Amino acid sequence: MTPSDAAARLIRPDGASAPGATPETAAVTVPPFATIYEQYFDFVWRSARRLGVAPAAMDDVVQETFIVIHAKLATVRQPESLRSWIYGVVRRTVSDHRRSQRVRDASGPVLAVQHELEHPVPPTPLDVTQQNDQVKLLFTLLEGLDPPKREVFMLAELEEMTAPEIAAILEIPLNTAYSRLRAARQAFEQALARHTARLRGGA
Repeated sequence: MTPSDAAARLIRPDGASAPGATPETAAVTVPPFATIYEQYFDFVWRSARRLGVAPAAMDDVVQETFIVIHAKLATVRQPESLRSWIYGVVRRTVSDHRRSQRVRDASGPVLAVQHELEHPVPPTPLDVTQQNDQVKLLFTLLEGLDPPKREVFMLAELEEMTAPEIAAILEIPLNTAYSRLRAARQAFEQALARHTARLRGGA
């Protein structure tokens, strides 16, 4: 199993595409803000949560992110890279929030699982329990990676961004992005294997 398959099974056990993971369309103009808000809300929420924003602070961080997006939308020069640009806004907003509010990384249970998984029909109580376990496991495995590897892995495997996109967003050399991604995939796969072994040993 590849790291991509492992992450997909945790976050998308039914094999469906993740929200916000569809490729960017070849748009020549920037969509209006209302359209951006509707299309990218889930992406902004997921990104902020995975960057370590505490659940109690999520509403404020997401709201602030969209305020910045609205204010700076006219500065977008490459509409085809809108998702990457939005992630850059999320990243800076989270960084500013941490500095001003001293928000600590939350490692508790994920309560708002519906922001991580979307379903065409309301889930059953058993579905919610299983999905909660999967999301908590994903966060546990991600938290085992150091921050640079975790961020690259998240963007590549969960948001399906390319290495050049990641390098541009994080402002790192392309070779560094590839190197971090290889190391992150290996570490994630090893952590998942250890978790699986523990489960089998306790069976």
